[in-house]
Amino acid sequence: MTSDDTAPAARKLSASLGQGGTPTARSIDVLTALSPEQTEAVLALLAEAARTDGQQAVSEQGRLQLRGEARDEIRHLLLSAEGLLVGYAQLEDTDPVEAPAAELVVHPAHRGHGHGRALGNALLAESGKRLRVWAHGGHAAARHLAQVLGLALFRELRQMRRPLTGLDLPEPTFPDGVRVRTFVPGEDDAAWLAANAAAFAHHPEQGSLGQRDLDARKAEPWFDPAGFFLAFRGDELVGFHWTKVHEAEGLGEVYVVGVRPDAQGGGLGKALTAVGLRHLAGIGVPDAMLYVDADNLAAVAVYERLGFVVHETDLMYRTES
Repeated sequence: MTSDDTAPAARKLSASLGQGGTPTARSIDVLTALSPEQTEAVLALLAEAARTDGQQAVSEQGRLQLRGEARDEIRHLLLSAEGLLVGYAQLEDTDPVEAPAAELVVHPAHRGHGHGRALGNALLAESGKRLRVWAHGGHAAARHLAQVLGLALFRELRQMRRPLTGLDLPEPTFPDGVRVRTFVPGEDDAAWLAANAAAFAHHPEQGSLGQRDLDARKAEPWFDPAGFFLAFRGDELVGFHWTKVHEAEGLGEVYVVGVRPDAQGGGLGKALTAVGLRHLAGIGVPDAMLYVDADNLAAVAVYERLGFVVHETDLMYRTES
């Protein structure tokens, strides 16, 4: 643990009753940064939950923020019971319009004792009762917790997959005047950040990424510029497809495809997607995955035509006020 003069600012919330009023010695610490020991404990909790649930309870962005520096807009909630870390939640308040967004998890061996509800109530208090919460996989227990907390379904994010072997992959056809090359770290950072902001101007979760966010991803073991494709018209970066490989799962990911608004409608996004899929197949990845909002009907239709089918669904709930 860090010493008193270097520890991150923290507050402690008490929560003494378990499910059905059963006494439970429980406390929740609210911090803007975690010590290395706390980070390792949370990562171990997440790993155990992932083994049980078959998926991560906290997104990649959340896991990067878990290991990041203190930020006022990011809060970590650590729930301890009988001296053990049994629950974790992260609250991110970076969207200028929408309510703060959260993810939470309870250790599989400590579920059914009201810890999830305690974390949910703490998140409501921290957010001023303006809250969005992800339920990755949309499990029944998560849906029940959302109902108990008075949250309504707001967003449906689909994970879609397709095999990369045994099926023909589309040949990319680019609009006239467009050339494609791979990303050069350090040289293309500013141009990519500008293109990403333009492409996702109405999607702050992606469009608000800054240099610190890009640097964090470039530092990840999976980062490979050979799978990061940039499309230029003249000297202007007009589109991109960033792929990612999940080696342990044998999965390639259409990590993010973006096209600047003034270059949309000409098939550039579909061509860039095809380039990335062919790259993933070429390095021997057997299957590909991607995430897409269910209400983005145009994108869903494109991916279905490329052979993707729904694998699982993440749900987001929010307060109705």
